[in-house]
Amino acid sequence: KQSYPLRHSDLDFCDELKPSAILSLAQESAGKSADELGFGQKSLKKRGCGFIIVNTYCKLISPVKVEEILTVETWPLPPRHVIFERDYRISGSDGRICAVAASRWCLVDTQDFSLLTADKLGDVHENCPYRNEKTVEIPNWKIPKLNGEGYECYRMQVKNSHCDHYLHANNTRYADFFFDCFTIEELRTRRIDSFHIVYGKQARENVELTFYRKDFPDGTTVIEARSGAEVFSQFRVQFKDRAEGERCAE
Repeated sequence: KQSYPLRHSDLDFCDELKPSAILSLAQESAGKSADELGFGQKSLKKRGCGFIIVNTYCKLISPVKVEEILTVETWPLPPRHVIFERDYRISGSDGRICAVAASRWCLVDTQDFSLLTADKLGDVHENCPYRNEKTVEIPNWKIPKLNGEGYECYRMQVKNSHCDHYLHANNTRYADFFFDCFTIEELRTRRIDSFHIVYGKQARENVELTFYRKDFPDGTTVIEARSGAEVFSQFRVQFKDRAEGERCAE
């Protein structure tokens, strides 16, 4: 478990925890957990490999208040061939569950980015205290492609401030990229129920991404980040209406 004081920069215009802040907390906690278990970034670098994230799913349960101290619990699940899963539970100062999340990762060779199995980790894998506990059931890890449908929201270029040590846009930044496809008015009257990001292709510095959005009758919105005809990342979000007293001030 790791505890984090909530900062004002973690909050959005509704004074609620930003999705990108949730992913940042998850990433920080996953890194510390991996270090403790012997397969953190520095250890893996010596082996010529590293983890890259391929999916993130998060379900929001309870709003987070300003100046709360959040506790993040995370653990790895038993790997399946080239897929490594990790779950998260985020709790508020009073112990209530605020959000749960799950992620899928791949272990890659850092020279050619070929996929590796857990055997590459040796004794670290064999002695790892994996847990089978799931915090959330994922409806479907795949997001159907829009196949050219959807309307354009905006365009942007990936810049150095978006990039991590792999020199591509960090996974946490995509939450901001995708939620910027919504207006303040849209988000003022709705609360995020769950969101799901698929990371398909690495977006490096100066890659231009165009975001296309399609809203479905069931209230689900799917957005794709494309560069030309290539889909770099996919996003799916479900909202629930806010009660009248929960709406953000105009």
